[in-house]
Amino acid sequence: MSKFAQGKFIPKNPDKYIGKRNPMFRSSWELVFMNFCDQHASVIKWASESISVPYRCPLTGKMHQYIPDFFIQYIDRAGVTHAEIIEIKPYKETGGSKTRGRRDILVSARNQAKWLSARAYCEKQGIVFRVLTEQDIFAMGGTR
Repeated sequence: MSKFAQGKFIPKNPDKYIGKRNPMFRSSWELVFMNFCDQHASVIKWASESISVPYRCPLTGKMHQYIPDFFIQYIDRAGVTHAEIIEIKPYKETGGSKTRGRRDILVSARNQAKWLSARAYCEKQGIVFRVLTEQDIFAMGGTR
């Protein structure tokens, strides 16, 4: 049993979710984001772990597949439709100033390689790649 929040998310607005089966959340932060996508009026469509991006791991030199957490499509205040791929990560794994210890440094290096590939993929698709941390999630109404 994990000490972290995990489980199956049941959308209240299933017409907005474009996945084939109910998504799984692997953290309370992902759960907050799923609720946001499901309930926010501006979010048109969303999916969980629906895209795969190849990347080269800087630690091993081997190719791997990176599966970002979310895809969302939304309408902004001006009525313009946008699409984004969203990754949710602890701030310490983003290379931010709270990075501590060898493990965090290695995880951050691997994440940077994944995100570089994801940004290139998104640029080709005409969409945005964004990493959200606990700071962003708390600003959305998530609890500590």
